[in-house]
Amino acid sequence: MIIDHPLLGPRDAREFTYLGDAALIDRPDGLAAGAEDAFYDYLYLRDNPAGLHRELWYHEQGDRSWLVVTRDTRSHEITQVELARDVALALGRGA
Repeated sequence: MIIDHPLLGPRDAREFTYLGDAALIDRPDGLAAGAEDAFYDYLYLRDNPAGLHRELWYHEQGDRSWLVVTRDTRSHEITQVELARDVALALGRGA
């Protein structure tokens, strides 16, 4: 599988480590009301979708960047690759 890195171009997926659901970027506020329940959901409840899914990948054998890869879990076709930093900034989480 080839991941088209936004900065480095096409790279073999063996250079990367899969780290799970990209929803993990949106970490709950530990000081907000209901934080305990929000963190329980964040840590333990996961979907296992068939189809398009946004995932975190770490470029371990390269520039050590974090990516959000949108991939079809049935065919492994990659439809979008973004820097995780840009996704976090769009969520208002900073970098």
